Amino acid sequence: MSVVNIKIEGISYQVEAGLTILEAAKACGYEIPSLCAFNHGECNSGSCRVCLVEATGARGLVASCVYPVAEGMEIRISAPAAVEARRRSVELLLSNHNKNCQQCSKNGNCELLHVANLTGARDNAFEGIHSEVFIDQLAPALVRDTSKCILCGRCIARCSNAHGLGILGFENRGFNTIVSPAENRSFADSPCIQCGQCVNVCPTGALMEKSEIGKIDEAFRAGKHVIVQAAPAVRASLGEEFGYPIGTPVTGKMAAALRRLGFERVYDVNFGADLTIMEEGTELLGRLTNGGVLPMITSCSPGWINYAEYNYADLIPHLSSCKSPHQMQGAVIKSYWAQEHGIAPEDIFVVSVMPCVAKKFEKEREQEKVNGIPDVDAVITTRELARMIRRSGIIFDRLPDEDWDQDIMGDYSGAGVIFGVTGGVMEAALRTVYFKLTGKEKDQITFEEVRGHDAGIREASIDIDGTVVNVAIASGMRSAKVLLDEIREGKSKYQFIEIMGCPGGCINGGGQSYVRPALLPNEADDILDTYKEKRAQALYSEDERQVIRQSHNNPQINELYEKYLGEPNSHKAHELLHTSYAGRVGFNEV
Repeated sequence: MSVVNIKIEGISYQVEAGLTILEAAKACGYEIPSLCAFNHGECNSGSCRVCLVEATGARGLVASCVYPVAEGMEIRISAPAAVEARRRSVELLLSNHNKNCQQCSKNGNCELLHVANLTGARDNAFEGIHSEVFIDQLAPALVRDTSKCILCGRCIARCSNAHGLGILGFENRGFNTIVSPAENRSFADSPCIQCGQCVNVCPTGALMEKSEIGKIDEAFRAGKHVIVQAAPAVRASLGEEFGYPIGTPVTGKMAAALRRLGFERVYDVNFGADLTIMEEGTELLGRLTNGGVLPMITSCSPGWINYAEYNYADLIPHLSSCKSPHQMQGAVIKSYWAQEHGIAPEDIFVVSVMPCVAKKFEKEREQEKVNGIPDVDAVITTRELARMIRRSGIIFDRLPDEDWDQDIMGDYSGAGVIFGVTGGVMEAALRTVYFKLTGKEKDQITFEEVRGHDAGIREASIDIDGTVVNVAIASGMRSAKVLLDEIREGKSKYQFIEIMGCPGGCINGGGQSYVRPALLPNEADDILDTYKEKRAQALYSEDERQVIRQSHNNPQINELYEKYLGEPNSHKAHELLHTSYAGRVGFNEV
């Protein structure tokens, strides 16, 4: 590694060559106010001018986020001209900003407010005309509010980097510029996959998930039997909302908090994940032995399903017909659970706590209803759950560790836990497929060859007692597209493919806790490189702690089939647990 010698505020340092001034300063212990700090190139135009500094060899002030260090460079962050310029830059951003901070869902995570505090920016330094405001609330999952947009372009870059899509872009020119789908359309009238990755990187409240907390409040007021179920990835992120280090699993405290929020039953969606494996594994074996459409592709990620319906409708026969775990579990709650407790399905209100914004859209599908009754009534994100906990006065870190309710669906396996990590659905399925093909358990339970949190494509050939199953795993649609094009061209060598909409899987879902390096002073500087790995490890460690680690060994799953469903892929199972998909334009089926 080559280094260069620089000075910051008159102090000599050696730093890695090729770093920007912003990166070099951070490495040397300085925080330059910035709205793009260490965002992996997702906002690197230097246009906001919030990070201006003096540097020798430059003409005037330079944007430290894009200006590279050089041998002998002397940098002054505290130069009066730089301090004043940074403050003015932020004040200009505030001059066209809707400053209703108390009502904003990003309050506490707003990077604009953070740099305003750092720079000493005044609220009304510049008065004048505000640009026209557009608020889009038509889509099931996302809200766009241009009055809070600072035109940084991070959302545009994330959509392209993660998915190869161009849903968002700059529209109009000059003072009338906005960020929006083409022609300022609603998200509901565009091929947006509703993944929420744009929300994760938006520094303000310009992009947010559509909150459903009000629906839950109304269900309580109406006297419904309100039942909650939480996805595996939520436990790997929720603690971050309350000051825990990234990657701290908070399963017991989450169950305790949900119980104190007044839910009648508190369940883990890991049960639904085990149920999904029984159905999906059986479906895969049926296709392998009966000449079905191959490769079969998982269908647990609604963002990926949206992408397929928009762009690869011809490949829909390759998708598993299985509903996602929380939809399956919701269907079981409103059928078997309701029957066992003598409660009418329409009197039950099922709430899913998800790491995913697209789940809000998924639950609205007509195909996710049984006899006209939706499987799930409300979906809230990890962030929304944290808001509910805070408003209820619950001190999270003082909660005891409690278990999930053990009423019909309390047990789960380690296989269900790892659903939240890219490769986890594949590994969980392989643990059960191995048993179904051989009649015995695999000596080494794990399938390490399908693990890895990075976005991209992983492939493996799994030898199951002489039967070789070629598999592939992809997360993020940019990677998935490669596999899908191979299928379309008749060149795919795989029998089974797992696709996750969000890079890294559900641990990096659009509804998870924000990862804001500038607002996480106790995390290491490389947190944007490591947070997915840390969250993944939280789930893998819980898998390792489970006594039961294969879905087919979950006693309550077996009891459900024995008493109610009959067997995996039975007529009853298809009626409740399977669905269908169709090509779409906007949110209208074609």
